[in-house]
Amino acid sequence: MTVTAEPTNRVRPERPVRRRAAMAAAAGFLVVAAFEVALALGAPFGAAAFGGTNAGTLPPPLRVAGGVSAAVWIFAALLILSRGGLSIAPLPKSLARRGTWILAGYLGLGTVMNVASSSPWERYGWASFSLAMMILCIVVARGGVAPSKKRLDISF
Repeated sequence: MTVTAEPTNRVRPERPVRRRAAMAAAAGFLVVAAFEVALALGAPFGAAAFGGTNAGTLPPPLRVAGGVSAAVWIFAALLILSRGGLSIAPLPKSLARRGTWILAGYLGLGTVMNVASSSPWERYGWASFSLAMMILCIVVARGGVAPSKKRLDISF
């Protein structure tokens, strides 16, 4: 008795969970970026940022730090979208792969730091938010390589 294996032409299924997680994480990163921009522009949310030690408007050095943080979070949104197969900016796949894991680790560290904060805003608000963002990053990071985008050929 001979057993032959037929070649299979399986197409890798789309990963809607990974794409949705990437979109949710990018939206979350943009919310954080908007918060940081508001801090940089002088919004009175100091109790919810940087340890909560500066109620009201942040001092100038922390306002600059908020502006820099906003740029970092916007880059994080682009990175997670790239890993999720929804690239807006062309980023190398290796950067997107490694960067997503780095984001997950950074958010895990942020969760621990927020839980340890004396600020109730950070302890109860940002800690749970950063934990949810970390989980989304892990879902996206474990998703594997994004499927290549197929082009529709309409030549006659």
